[in-house]
Amino acid sequence: MGITQTDLFTQAQNDIALSAKAFAHPARIAIIQYLLRSDTCINGDLVQELGLAQPTISQHLRELKEIGIIQGTIEGSRVNYCINQNKWAEIKAQFNDMFNRLSVPSPEECC
Repeated sequence: MGITQTDLFTQAQNDIALSAKAFAHPARIAIIQYLLRSDTCINGDLVQELGLAQPTISQHLRELKEIGIIQGTIEGSRVNYCINQNKWAEIKAQFNDMFNRLSVPSPEECC
């Protein structure tokens, strides 16, 4: 989405699109699923778990962190990541609100 075109949409639409972009790569989904299972992890754990190169994982972690889905703390030379529970709840509410708007009782009644 071009920078000049985002102003054509509401803030809520832009927020959902940014969240959807974070979920648009299987490596990011795998990272999120791993973090959800373990609550926290060390960057190196993801290399073993996913089998991807460290720079690739770092790039995906950076994108997830920029959008706020994950947060990290530095402990010595390690960075521990976890799901940002507040942002997770916000994204969940946004998608639930959108998905729950479908009120068609049965597929036969559509178009």
